[in-house]
Amino acid sequence: MEQRKEPTPRQRELTELLARYAAAYYEQDAPLVSDQEYDALYDELAALERASGVSLPGSPVRRVGGAPQGGFLPHTHLARLWSMDKVRTAGGLREWAARARRLAADLGEPQFALEYKFDGLTVNLTYEGGRLVTGATRGNGVTGETITAQVRTIRSLPERIPFTGRMEVQGECIMRLSVLEAFNRTADEPLKNARNAAAGALRNLDPAVTAARRLDCFCYNVGYIEGRRFADQREMLAFLEENGFPVSPLVRYCTSEEELLAGIAEVERTRGALDFLIDGMVVKVTSFAMREALGETEKFPRWAVAYKFPAEETTAVVEDVTWEVGRTGKLTPLAHLSPVELCGATIRRATLNNYDDILRKRVGLGSRVFIRRSNDVIPEILGSVPDDAPRAPVEKPACCPRCGAHVEQRGAHLFCTNSLSCRPQIVGRIAHYASRDAMDIESLSGRTAEQLVDAFGISTIPELYGLTAERLVPLERFGPKKAQNLIDALEKSKRRPLSAFLFALGIPNVGVKTARDLARRFGTLAAVRAAGREELLAIDDVGDIVADSILDFFGDPSISAQVDALLAHGVDPQPEA
Repeated sequence: MEQRKEPTPRQRELTELLARYAAAYYEQDAPLVSDQEYDALYDELAALERASGVSLPGSPVRRVGGAPQGGFLPHTHLARLWSMDKVRTAGGLREWAARARRLAADLGEPQFALEYKFDGLTVNLTYEGGRLVTGATRGNGVTGETITAQVRTIRSLPERIPFTGRMEVQGECIMRLSVLEAFNRTADEPLKNARNAAAGALRNLDPAVTAARRLDCFCYNVGYIEGRRFADQREMLAFLEENGFPVSPLVRYCTSEEELLAGIAEVERTRGALDFLIDGMVVKVTSFAMREALGETEKFPRWAVAYKFPAEETTAVVEDVTWEVGRTGKLTPLAHLSPVELCGATIRRATLNNYDDILRKRVGLGSRVFIRRSNDVIPEILGSVPDDAPRAPVEKPACCPRCGAHVEQRGAHLFCTNSLSCRPQIVGRIAHYASRDAMDIESLSGRTAEQLVDAFGISTIPELYGLTAERLVPLERFGPKKAQNLIDALEKSKRRPLSAFLFALGIPNVGVKTARDLARRFGTLAAVRAAGREELLAIDDVGDIVADSILDFFGDPSISAQVDALLAHGVDPQPEA
Protein backbone atom coordinates (compact mmCIF):
# COMPACT_ATOMS: atom_id res chain seq x y z
CA MET A 1 0.00 0.00 0.00
CA GLU A 2 1.33 3.44 -0.96
CA GLN A 3 2.13 5.57 2.06
CA ARG A 4 -0.11 8.60 2.40
CA LYS A 5 1.77 11.85 1.88
CA GLU A 6 1.50 14.48 4.60
CA PRO A 7 2.21 18.22 4.46
CA THR A 8 5.27 19.35 6.39
CA PRO A 9 5.04 21.58 9.49
CA ARG A 10 6.59 24.41 7.46
CA GLN A 11 3.82 23.98 4.86
CA ARG A 12 1.20 24.37 7.56
CA GLU A 13 2.91 27.46 8.94
CA LEU A 14 3.28 29.10 5.52
CA THR A 15 -0.29 28.27 4.47
CA GLU A 16 -1.71 29.95 7.56
CA LEU A 17 0.64 32.92 7.32
CA LEU A 18 0.06 33.54 3.61
CA ALA A 19 -3.70 33.18 4.01
CA ARG A 20 -3.58 36.00 6.57
CA TYR A 21 -1.38 38.15 4.33
CA ALA A 22 -3.60 37.48 1.30
CA ALA A 23 -6.74 38.41 3.24
CA ALA A 24 -5.14 41.70 4.30
CA TYR A 25 -4.13 42.48 0.71
CA TYR A 26 -7.19 41.33 -1.26
CA GLU A 27 -10.02 41.79 1.22
CA GLN A 28 -8.95 44.66 3.45
CA ASP A 29 -6.74 46.56 0.98
CA ALA A 30 -4.23 46.86 3.82
CA PRO A 31 -1.08 44.87 2.99
CA LEU A 32 0.87 43.54 5.97
CA VAL A 33 4.04 42.81 3.99
CA SER A 34 5.60 43.93 0.74
CA ASP A 35 4.95 42.05 -2.50
CA GLN A 36 8.55 40.89 -2.49
CA GLU A 37 8.26 39.37 0.99
CA TYR A 38 4.93 37.73 0.11
CA ASP A 39 6.28 36.37 -3.18
CA ALA A 40 9.32 34.85 -1.46
CA LEU A 41 7.12 33.01 1.07
CA TYR A 42 4.70 32.01 -1.70
CA ASP A 43 7.54 30.55 -3.79
CA GLU A 44 8.78 28.62 -0.75
CA LEU A 45 5.31 27.16 -0.15
CA ALA A 46 4.89 26.26 -3.82
CA ALA A 47 8.23 24.41 -3.76
CA LEU A 48 7.23 22.54 -0.58
CA GLU A 49 3.91 21.52 -2.14
CA ARG A 50 5.67 20.23 -5.24
CA ALA A 51 8.08 18.25 -3.07
CA SER A 52 5.42 16.75 -0.80
CA GLY A 53 2.81 16.25 -3.52
CA VAL A 54 0.03 17.61 -1.28
CA SER A 55 -1.45 20.98 -0.39
CA LEU A 56 -3.57 22.06 2.55
CA PRO A 57 -7.14 23.37 2.16
CA GLY A 58 -6.99 27.12 1.72
CA SER A 59 -3.48 27.10 0.25
CA PRO A 60 -2.94 30.40 -1.62
CA VAL A 61 -1.04 28.45 -4.27
CA ARG A 62 -4.43 27.03 -5.32
CA ARG A 63 -6.28 30.35 -5.18
CA VAL A 64 -6.59 33.10 -7.76
CA GLY A 65 -7.35 36.08 -5.53
CA GLY A 66 -9.41 37.00 -2.50
CA ALA A 67 -12.77 35.75 -1.31
CA PRO A 68 -15.76 38.01 -1.93
CA GLN A 69 -16.34 40.49 0.90
CA GLY A 70 -19.54 41.08 2.81
CA GLY A 71 -21.59 44.15 1.94
CA PHE A 72 -21.69 43.54 -1.83
CA LEU A 73 -23.78 41.01 -3.72
CA PRO A 74 -21.81 38.07 -5.16
CA HIS A 75 -21.37 37.92 -8.93
CA THR A 76 -20.52 34.76 -10.86
CA HIS A 77 -18.31 35.46 -13.86
CA LEU A 78 -19.28 34.05 -17.26
CA ALA A 79 -15.66 32.94 -17.75
CA ARG A 80 -12.95 32.41 -15.18
CA LEU A 81 -10.55 35.24 -14.44
CA TRP A 82 -7.02 33.88 -14.15
CA SER A 83 -4.18 34.98 -11.98
CA MET A 84 -0.74 35.37 -13.55
CA ASP A 85 2.42 33.34 -13.06
CA LYS A 86 5.48 35.46 -12.31
CA VAL A 87 9.15 35.60 -13.27
CA ARG A 88 11.73 38.01 -11.92
CA THR A 89 14.80 37.42 -14.07
CA ALA A 90 15.78 37.34 -17.72
CA GLY A 91 16.50 33.63 -17.32
CA GLY A 92 13.01 33.02 -15.96
CA LEU A 93 11.44 34.81 -18.93
CA ARG A 94 13.55 32.84 -21.39
CA GLU A 95 12.49 29.57 -19.74
CA TRP A 96 8.82 30.56 -19.98
CA ALA A 97 9.15 31.49 -23.67
CA ALA A 98 11.03 28.27 -24.46
CA ARG A 99 8.30 26.21 -22.79
CA ALA A 100 5.62 28.05 -24.79
CA ARG A 101 7.51 27.36 -28.02
CA ARG A 102 7.87 23.69 -27.15
CA LEU A 103 4.22 23.16 -26.23
CA ALA A 104 2.91 24.96 -29.32
CA ALA A 105 5.59 23.80 -31.76
CA ASP A 106 3.05 22.45 -34.27
CA LEU A 107 1.56 25.93 -34.73
CA GLY A 108 4.73 27.74 -35.75
CA GLU A 109 6.83 30.45 -34.14
CA PRO A 110 4.99 32.51 -31.49
CA GLN A 111 4.75 36.28 -31.40
CA PHE A 112 4.52 38.05 -28.05
CA ALA A 113 2.71 41.14 -26.78
CA LEU A 114 4.35 43.25 -24.07
CA GLU A 115 2.10 45.44 -21.87
CA TYR A 116 2.24 47.34 -18.59
CA LYS A 117 1.37 45.42 -15.41
CA PHE A 118 -0.79 48.05 -13.73
CA ASP A 119 -0.87 48.08 -9.93
CA GLY A 120 -4.56 48.59 -9.18
CA LEU A 121 -7.71 46.50 -8.81
CA THR A 122 -9.00 44.13 -11.50
CA VAL A 123 -12.60 44.63 -12.61
CA ASN A 124 -14.81 42.46 -14.82
CA LEU A 125 -17.33 44.39 -16.94
CA THR A 126 -20.40 42.69 -18.43
CA TYR A 127 -22.11 44.24 -21.46
CA GLU A 128 -25.42 43.16 -22.97
CA GLY A 129 -27.31 44.85 -25.78
CA GLY A 130 -24.60 47.47 -26.06
CA ARG A 131 -24.95 48.57 -22.43
CA LEU A 132 -22.87 48.12 -19.29
CA VAL A 133 -25.01 45.92 -17.03
CA THR A 134 -22.58 44.71 -14.35
CA GLY A 135 -19.23 45.64 -12.89
CA ALA A 136 -17.56 43.16 -10.54
CA THR A 137 -14.27 42.52 -8.77
CA ARG A 138 -12.17 39.48 -9.67
CA GLY A 139 -12.72 37.84 -6.27
CA ASN A 140 -11.54 34.24 -6.38
CA GLY A 141 -11.65 34.12 -10.18
CA VAL A 142 -15.06 32.43 -10.30
CA THR A 143 -17.11 34.68 -8.02
CA GLY A 144 -16.50 38.33 -7.25
CA GLU A 145 -18.37 41.27 -5.76
CA THR A 146 -20.92 43.33 -7.68
CA ILE A 147 -19.67 46.94 -7.78
CA THR A 148 -21.70 48.25 -10.73
CA ALA A 149 -22.59 51.60 -9.14
CA GLN A 150 -18.94 52.19 -8.25
CA VAL A 151 -17.71 51.25 -11.74
CA ARG A 152 -20.19 53.66 -13.36
CA THR A 153 -18.33 56.55 -11.72
CA ILE A 154 -15.24 55.85 -13.86
CA ARG A 155 -15.66 58.28 -16.74
CA SER A 156 -13.17 56.59 -19.05
CA LEU A 157 -15.35 53.43 -19.20
CA PRO A 158 -18.15 53.46 -21.81
CA GLU A 159 -21.75 53.03 -20.64
CA ARG A 160 -22.84 52.18 -24.20
CA ILE A 161 -20.91 50.50 -27.00
CA PRO A 162 -21.62 49.62 -30.66
CA PHE A 163 -21.28 45.86 -30.08
CA THR A 164 -24.63 44.46 -28.95
CA GLY A 165 -23.67 40.89 -28.07
CA ARG A 166 -23.04 39.62 -24.56
CA MET A 167 -19.44 39.90 -23.37
CA GLU A 168 -17.12 40.36 -20.42
CA VAL A 169 -14.21 42.79 -20.54
CA GLN A 170 -11.43 42.83 -17.94
CA GLY A 171 -9.54 45.95 -16.93
CA GLU A 172 -7.34 47.34 -14.19
CA CYS A 173 -8.70 50.31 -12.24
CA ILE A 174 -6.08 52.77 -11.05
CA MET A 175 -5.78 56.19 -9.45
CA ARG A 176 -3.35 58.42 -11.29
CA LEU A 177 -0.52 59.78 -9.17
CA SER A 178 -1.38 63.37 -10.12
CA VAL A 179 -4.98 62.78 -8.99
CA LEU A 180 -3.76 61.26 -5.72
CA GLU A 181 -1.54 64.27 -5.08
CA ALA A 182 -4.40 66.71 -5.77
CA PHE A 183 -6.80 64.70 -3.59
CA ASN A 184 -4.39 64.64 -0.65
CA ARG A 185 -3.87 68.42 -0.74
CA THR A 186 -7.43 68.97 0.54
CA ALA A 187 -8.28 65.64 2.23
CA ASP A 188 -8.93 65.47 5.98
CA GLU A 189 -7.15 62.10 6.01
CA PRO A 190 -4.66 61.76 3.11
CA LEU A 191 -4.63 58.50 1.19
CA LYS A 192 -1.49 56.41 1.68
CA ASN A 193 -0.90 55.22 -1.89
CA ALA A 194 -2.56 55.00 -5.28
CA ARG A 195 -3.12 51.24 -5.30
CA ASN A 196 -4.98 51.13 -1.98
CA ALA A 197 -6.83 54.34 -2.88
CA ALA A 198 -8.26 52.71 -6.02
CA ALA A 199 -9.10 49.41 -4.35
CA GLY A 200 -10.66 51.13 -1.34
CA ALA A 201 -12.76 53.41 -3.55
CA LEU A 202 -14.21 50.54 -5.56
CA ARG A 203 -15.01 48.59 -2.41
CA ASN A 204 -16.69 51.53 -0.71
CA LEU A 205 -20.46 51.10 -0.45
CA ASP A 206 -20.97 54.79 -1.21
CA PRO A 207 -20.43 55.50 -4.96
CA ALA A 208 -19.90 59.17 -4.11
CA VAL A 209 -16.64 58.19 -2.39
CA THR A 210 -15.60 56.31 -5.53
CA ALA A 211 -16.46 59.26 -7.76
CA ALA A 212 -14.46 61.67 -5.60
CA ARG A 213 -11.27 59.71 -6.29
CA ARG A 214 -11.56 60.12 -10.09
CA LEU A 215 -10.38 56.65 -11.02
CA ASP A 216 -9.23 55.51 -14.44
CA CYS A 217 -9.28 52.08 -16.05
CA PHE A 218 -7.21 50.33 -18.70
CA CYS A 219 -8.90 47.36 -20.40
CA TYR A 220 -6.76 44.47 -21.58
CA ASN A 221 -8.88 41.38 -22.24
CA VAL A 222 -12.20 40.09 -23.54
CA GLY A 223 -12.78 37.10 -21.29
CA TYR A 224 -16.13 36.04 -22.76
CA ILE A 225 -17.97 37.04 -25.93
CA GLU A 226 -20.96 35.76 -27.91
CA GLY A 227 -21.09 36.02 -31.69
CA ARG A 228 -17.49 37.08 -32.24
CA ARG A 229 -14.07 35.40 -32.37
CA PHE A 230 -10.61 36.92 -32.42
CA ALA A 231 -7.53 35.62 -34.18
CA ASP A 232 -5.02 37.30 -31.92
CA GLN A 233 -4.27 40.00 -29.36
CA ARG A 234 -4.01 42.75 -31.99
CA GLU A 235 -7.51 42.06 -33.27
CA MET A 236 -8.96 41.91 -29.77
CA LEU A 237 -7.38 45.21 -28.67
CA ALA A 238 -8.52 46.87 -31.91
CA PHE A 239 -12.07 45.66 -31.14
CA LEU A 240 -11.86 47.15 -27.65
CA GLU A 241 -10.68 50.51 -29.00
CA GLU A 242 -13.40 50.53 -31.69
CA ASN A 243 -15.96 50.14 -28.91
CA GLY A 244 -14.57 53.00 -26.86
CA PHE A 245 -12.62 51.10 -24.22
CA PRO A 246 -9.38 52.63 -22.89
CA VAL A 247 -6.47 50.24 -23.43
CA SER A 248 -2.85 50.23 -22.28
CA PRO A 249 -0.88 53.16 -23.69
CA LEU A 250 1.95 50.73 -24.35
CA VAL A 251 1.56 47.50 -26.32
CA ARG A 252 4.70 46.27 -28.05
CA TYR A 253 4.78 43.19 -30.29
CA CYS A 254 7.97 41.14 -30.20
CA THR A 255 9.22 38.00 -31.92
CA SER A 256 12.10 37.12 -29.59
CA GLU A 257 13.04 37.05 -25.95
CA GLU A 258 15.74 39.65 -26.62
CA GLU A 259 13.16 42.09 -27.96
CA LEU A 260 11.01 41.47 -24.90
CA LEU A 261 13.90 42.03 -22.51
CA ALA A 262 14.94 45.22 -24.31
CA GLY A 263 11.39 46.56 -24.03
CA ILE A 264 11.23 45.63 -20.35
CA ALA A 265 14.57 47.31 -19.65
CA GLU A 266 13.43 50.50 -21.38
CA VAL A 267 10.24 50.71 -19.29
CA GLU A 268 12.16 49.93 -16.12
CA ARG A 269 14.46 52.89 -16.80
CA THR A 270 11.62 55.34 -17.48
CA ARG A 271 8.73 54.16 -15.27
CA GLY A 272 9.39 56.91 -12.72
CA ALA A 273 7.94 59.38 -15.25
CA LEU A 274 4.60 57.54 -15.52
CA ASP A 275 1.49 59.03 -13.92
CA PHE A 276 0.37 55.64 -12.60
CA LEU A 277 1.88 52.73 -10.71
CA ILE A 278 3.18 49.66 -12.47
CA ASP A 279 5.02 46.82 -10.77
CA GLY A 280 6.15 44.94 -13.85
CA MET A 281 5.28 44.00 -17.41
CA VAL A 282 2.92 41.35 -18.81
CA VAL A 283 4.02 39.11 -21.68
CA LYS A 284 1.38 37.23 -23.70
CA VAL A 285 1.40 34.90 -26.67
CA THR A 286 -0.58 36.88 -29.26
CA SER A 287 -2.15 34.00 -31.25
CA PHE A 288 -5.43 32.76 -29.76
CA ALA A 289 -4.96 29.38 -31.44
CA MET A 290 -1.63 29.02 -29.65
CA ARG A 291 -3.26 30.12 -26.38
CA GLU A 292 -5.81 27.35 -26.74
CA ALA A 293 -3.05 24.82 -27.40
CA LEU A 294 -1.03 26.00 -24.39
CA GLY A 295 -4.04 25.93 -22.05
CA GLU A 296 -3.95 26.66 -18.33
CA THR A 297 -2.74 25.18 -15.09
CA GLU A 298 -5.03 25.05 -12.06
CA LYS A 299 -4.32 28.74 -11.46
CA PHE A 300 -2.39 30.31 -14.35
CA PRO A 301 -2.68 30.52 -18.14
CA ARG A 302 0.43 29.03 -19.76
CA TRP A 303 0.26 31.64 -22.52
CA ALA A 304 0.98 34.65 -20.29
CA VAL A 305 3.45 35.61 -17.59
CA ALA A 306 4.17 38.67 -15.43
CA TYR A 307 7.72 39.96 -15.33
CA LYS A 308 8.04 41.58 -11.89
CA PHE A 309 10.39 44.52 -11.56
CA PRO A 310 12.94 44.40 -8.78
CA ALA A 311 12.14 47.03 -6.19
CA GLU A 312 14.05 50.25 -6.81
CA GLU A 313 16.89 50.95 -4.39
CA THR A 314 19.02 53.88 -3.25
CA THR A 315 20.78 55.06 -0.08
CA ALA A 316 19.78 57.57 2.58
CA VAL A 317 21.02 58.71 5.99
CA VAL A 318 19.13 57.73 9.15
CA GLU A 319 18.66 61.03 10.99
CA ASP A 320 16.55 59.69 13.86
CA VAL A 321 14.58 56.65 15.02
CA THR A 322 11.30 57.08 16.90
CA TRP A 323 8.92 54.46 18.23
CA GLU A 324 5.25 54.25 17.22
CA VAL A 325 2.74 52.63 19.60
CA GLY A 326 -0.11 50.67 18.01
CA ARG A 327 -3.52 49.66 19.35
CA THR A 328 -2.11 46.37 20.69
CA GLY A 329 0.69 48.19 22.50
CA LYS A 330 3.34 46.99 20.06
CA LEU A 331 6.26 49.38 19.62
CA THR A 332 7.41 49.73 16.02
CA PRO A 333 10.61 51.64 15.20
CA LEU A 334 10.29 54.33 12.53
CA ALA A 335 13.41 55.58 10.78
CA HIS A 336 13.50 59.26 9.77
CA LEU A 337 15.66 59.64 6.66
CA SER A 338 17.38 62.34 4.70
CA PRO A 339 14.92 62.97 1.80
CA VAL A 340 15.53 60.81 -1.29
CA GLU A 341 13.60 60.25 -4.53
CA LEU A 342 12.37 56.77 -5.49
CA CYS A 343 9.95 56.01 -8.34
CA GLY A 344 8.90 59.65 -8.48
CA ALA A 345 8.13 59.95 -4.75
CA THR A 346 10.09 61.64 -1.96
CA ILE A 347 10.92 59.18 0.83
CA ARG A 348 11.51 60.58 4.31
CA ARG A 349 10.55 57.65 6.55
CA ALA A 350 10.85 53.88 6.56
CA THR A 351 9.67 51.25 9.01
CA LEU A 352 11.91 48.79 10.79
CA ASN A 353 10.23 45.65 12.06
CA ASN A 354 11.60 45.55 15.61
CA TYR A 355 14.75 46.11 17.65
CA ASP A 356 16.32 42.85 16.49
CA ASP A 357 15.80 44.07 12.92
CA ILE A 358 17.72 47.24 13.78
CA LEU A 359 20.62 45.18 15.14
CA ARG A 360 20.53 42.68 12.28
CA LYS A 361 20.67 45.43 9.67
CA ARG A 362 23.31 47.37 11.64
CA VAL A 363 21.24 50.55 11.65
CA GLY A 364 22.39 53.42 13.86
CA LEU A 365 21.86 57.16 14.06
CA GLY A 366 23.78 58.68 11.17
CA SER A 367 24.00 55.37 9.31
CA ARG A 368 23.87 55.43 5.54
CA VAL A 369 21.46 52.67 4.61
CA PHE A 370 20.15 50.99 1.49
CA ILE A 371 16.41 51.57 1.07
CA ARG A 372 14.00 50.01 -1.36
CA ARG A 373 10.42 50.71 -2.31
CA SER A 374 8.97 47.21 -2.55
CA ASN A 375 5.91 47.15 -4.83
CA ASP A 376 6.86 50.77 -5.68
CA VAL A 377 5.06 51.81 -2.49
CA ILE A 378 6.48 50.53 0.80
CA PRO A 379 9.86 51.94 1.91
CA GLU A 380 12.09 49.25 3.37
CA ILE A 381 15.54 49.49 4.94
CA LEU A 382 17.71 46.65 3.65
CA GLY A 383 20.77 47.32 5.79
CA SER A 384 23.64 49.72 6.26
CA VAL A 385 26.31 50.48 3.69
CA PRO A 386 29.42 48.29 4.28
CA ASP A 387 32.04 49.91 6.54
CA ASP A 388 29.54 52.58 7.58
CA ALA A 389 30.21 54.14 10.99
CA PRO A 390 27.09 55.56 12.68
CA ARG A 391 27.50 58.42 15.14
CA ALA A 392 25.42 56.63 17.81
CA PRO A 393 23.50 53.38 18.31
CA VAL A 394 19.71 53.20 18.45
CA GLU A 395 18.76 52.71 22.09
CA LYS A 396 16.30 49.97 23.00
CA PRO A 397 13.44 51.62 24.90
CA ALA A 398 12.80 50.46 28.47
CA CYS A 399 9.67 52.60 28.79
CA CYS A 400 6.78 53.41 26.49
CA PRO A 401 7.61 56.63 24.58
CA ARG A 402 3.99 57.80 24.91
CA CYS A 403 2.94 56.96 28.47
CA GLY A 404 6.20 56.07 30.26
CA ALA A 405 5.01 52.62 31.33
CA HIS A 406 7.31 49.60 31.48
CA VAL A 407 8.03 47.85 28.17
CA GLU A 408 8.26 44.08 27.95
CA GLN A 409 9.58 41.76 25.26
CA ARG A 410 7.09 39.32 23.72
CA GLY A 411 8.69 37.24 21.04
CA ALA A 412 10.45 39.52 18.58
CA HIS A 413 8.55 42.65 19.58
CA LEU A 414 8.39 45.16 22.43
CA PHE A 415 5.02 45.96 24.01
CA CYS A 416 3.81 48.70 26.33
CA THR A 417 2.28 47.04 29.39
CA ASN A 418 -0.12 49.91 30.10
CA SER A 419 -3.11 48.86 28.00
CA LEU A 420 -5.57 50.68 30.29
CA SER A 421 -4.37 54.27 29.92
CA CYS A 422 -1.76 54.46 27.14
CA ARG A 423 -3.31 57.07 24.82
CA PRO A 424 -2.27 55.71 21.38
CA GLN A 425 -3.46 52.23 22.33
CA ILE A 426 -6.87 53.55 23.39
CA VAL A 427 -7.19 55.76 20.30
CA GLY A 428 -6.12 52.89 18.05
CA ARG A 429 -8.65 50.50 19.57
CA ILE A 430 -11.47 53.01 19.19
CA ALA A 431 -10.54 53.80 15.58
CA HIS A 432 -10.34 50.10 14.74
CA TYR A 433 -13.67 49.38 16.43
CA ALA A 434 -15.31 52.17 14.41
CA SER A 435 -13.73 51.27 11.05
CA ARG A 436 -15.80 50.32 8.00
CA ASP A 437 -15.11 46.57 8.15
CA ALA A 438 -15.81 46.59 11.89
CA MET A 439 -18.71 48.53 13.45
CA ASP A 440 -18.79 51.09 10.60
CA ILE A 441 -19.39 54.09 12.87
CA GLU A 442 -19.40 57.07 10.52
CA SER A 443 -17.82 60.30 11.80
CA LEU A 444 -15.65 58.38 14.29
CA SER A 445 -12.21 58.76 12.70
CA GLY A 446 -8.84 58.50 14.39
CA ARG A 447 -8.85 62.26 14.90
CA THR A 448 -12.29 62.15 16.53
CA ALA A 449 -11.16 59.25 18.73
CA GLU A 450 -8.28 61.43 19.97
CA GLN A 451 -10.77 64.19 20.82
CA LEU A 452 -12.99 61.83 22.80
CA VAL A 453 -10.07 60.38 24.74
CA ASP A 454 -8.69 63.84 25.57
CA ALA A 455 -12.03 65.48 26.37
CA PHE A 456 -13.78 62.73 28.30
CA GLY A 457 -10.99 60.42 29.44
CA ILE A 458 -12.51 57.50 27.56
CA SER A 459 -10.38 54.41 28.04
CA THR A 460 -12.67 51.53 26.98
CA ILE A 461 -14.93 50.86 24.01
CA PRO A 462 -18.17 50.49 26.06
CA GLU A 463 -17.80 54.10 27.24
CA LEU A 464 -18.55 55.26 23.68
CA TYR A 465 -22.15 54.17 24.11
CA GLY A 466 -22.55 56.42 27.15
CA LEU A 467 -21.90 59.59 25.13
CA THR A 468 -24.69 62.09 24.48
CA ALA A 469 -25.09 64.77 21.83
CA GLU A 470 -25.12 67.45 24.53
CA ARG A 471 -21.64 66.42 25.72
CA LEU A 472 -20.26 66.37 22.18
CA VAL A 473 -21.53 69.74 20.91
CA PRO A 474 -18.91 71.91 22.72
CA LEU A 475 -15.98 69.97 21.18
CA GLU A 476 -13.91 71.60 18.43
CA ARG A 477 -15.22 70.86 14.90
CA PHE A 478 -18.44 69.55 16.44
CA GLY A 479 -21.87 71.12 16.36
CA PRO A 480 -25.42 69.90 16.91
CA LYS A 481 -25.61 68.13 13.55
CA LYS A 482 -22.26 66.31 13.74
CA ALA A 483 -22.87 65.41 17.38
CA GLN A 484 -26.24 63.88 16.61
CA ASN A 485 -24.83 62.07 13.56
CA LEU A 486 -22.22 60.38 15.76
CA ILE A 487 -24.83 59.37 18.36
CA ASP A 488 -27.06 57.98 15.58
CA ALA A 489 -24.11 56.06 14.10
CA LEU A 490 -23.28 54.57 17.49
CA GLU A 491 -26.89 53.47 17.90
CA LYS A 492 -26.95 51.97 14.40
CA SER A 493 -23.75 50.04 15.12
CA LYS A 494 -25.46 48.03 17.85
CA ARG A 495 -26.97 45.69 15.24
CA ARG A 496 -23.95 45.04 13.04
CA PRO A 497 -23.33 41.47 11.78
CA LEU A 498 -21.57 39.12 14.18
CA SER A 499 -18.53 38.90 11.87
CA ALA A 500 -18.12 42.69 11.97
CA PHE A 501 -18.37 42.69 15.76
CA LEU A 502 -15.76 39.94 16.11
CA PHE A 503 -13.38 41.84 13.83
CA ALA A 504 -14.08 45.06 15.75
CA LEU A 505 -12.99 43.47 19.03
CA GLY A 506 -9.43 43.33 17.72
CA ILE A 507 -8.74 39.66 18.47
CA PRO A 508 -5.06 39.09 17.61
CA ASN A 509 -4.57 37.27 14.27
CA VAL A 510 -8.29 37.45 13.42
CA GLY A 511 -8.96 39.46 10.28
CA VAL A 512 -12.14 40.03 8.29
CA LYS A 513 -12.19 36.57 6.70
CA THR A 514 -11.52 34.62 9.89
CA ALA A 515 -14.15 36.68 11.72
CA ARG A 516 -16.64 35.80 8.98
CA ASP A 517 -15.71 32.10 9.19
CA LEU A 518 -16.22 32.14 12.98
CA ALA A 519 -19.60 33.85 12.65
CA ARG A 520 -20.83 31.39 10.03
CA ARG A 521 -19.57 28.36 11.94
CA PHE A 522 -20.93 29.26 15.40
CA GLY A 523 -23.84 31.57 14.62
CA THR A 524 -23.90 33.53 17.90
CA LEU A 525 -21.45 35.46 20.05
CA ALA A 526 -22.16 33.16 22.99
CA ALA A 527 -21.19 30.13 20.91
CA VAL A 528 -17.95 31.76 19.76
CA ARG A 529 -17.02 32.66 23.35
CA ALA A 530 -17.74 29.09 24.48
CA ALA A 531 -15.90 27.38 21.60
CA GLY A 532 -13.16 24.92 22.48
CA ARG A 533 -9.83 24.40 20.79
CA GLU A 534 -10.90 21.43 18.66
CA GLU A 535 -14.00 23.26 17.45
CA LEU A 536 -11.86 26.20 16.38
CA LEU A 537 -9.27 24.04 14.63
CA ALA A 538 -12.05 22.39 12.61
CA ILE A 539 -12.53 25.68 10.71
CA ASP A 540 -10.59 26.04 7.45
CA ASP A 541 -7.59 28.37 7.74
CA VAL A 542 -7.70 28.38 11.57
CA GLY A 543 -4.48 26.89 12.86
CA ASP A 544 -2.84 26.65 16.26
CA ILE A 545 -1.77 30.31 16.36
CA VAL A 546 -5.21 31.69 15.53
CA ALA A 547 -7.01 29.23 17.83
CA ASP A 548 -4.76 30.14 20.76
CA SER A 549 -5.32 33.85 20.09
CA ILE A 550 -9.10 33.42 20.22
CA LEU A 551 -9.01 31.30 23.38
CA ASP A 552 -6.61 33.68 25.15
CA PHE A 553 -8.68 36.69 24.14
CA PHE A 554 -12.03 35.49 25.44
CA GLY A 555 -10.32 33.89 28.46
CA ASP A 556 -9.02 37.28 29.64
CA PRO A 557 -11.30 38.45 32.51
CA SER A 558 -10.90 42.16 31.69
CA ILE A 559 -11.78 41.60 28.03
CA SER A 560 -14.71 39.40 28.97
CA ALA A 561 -15.98 42.17 31.26
CA GLN A 562 -15.78 44.71 28.41
CA VAL A 563 -17.69 42.41 26.05
CA ASP A 564 -20.36 41.99 28.72
CA ALA A 565 -20.49 45.78 29.11
CA LEU A 566 -21.05 46.22 25.37
CA LEU A 567 -23.95 43.78 25.50
CA ALA A 568 -25.37 45.67 28.49
CA HIS A 569 -25.30 48.85 26.39
CA GLY A 570 -27.54 47.13 23.84
CA VAL A 571 -24.95 45.93 21.35
CA ASP A 572 -26.63 42.94 19.71
CA PRO A 573 -24.51 41.29 16.97
CA GLN A 574 -26.76 39.87 14.26
CA PRO A 575 -26.47 36.44 12.58
CA GLU A 576 -24.78 36.40 9.19
CA ALA A 577 -27.08 36.89 6.22
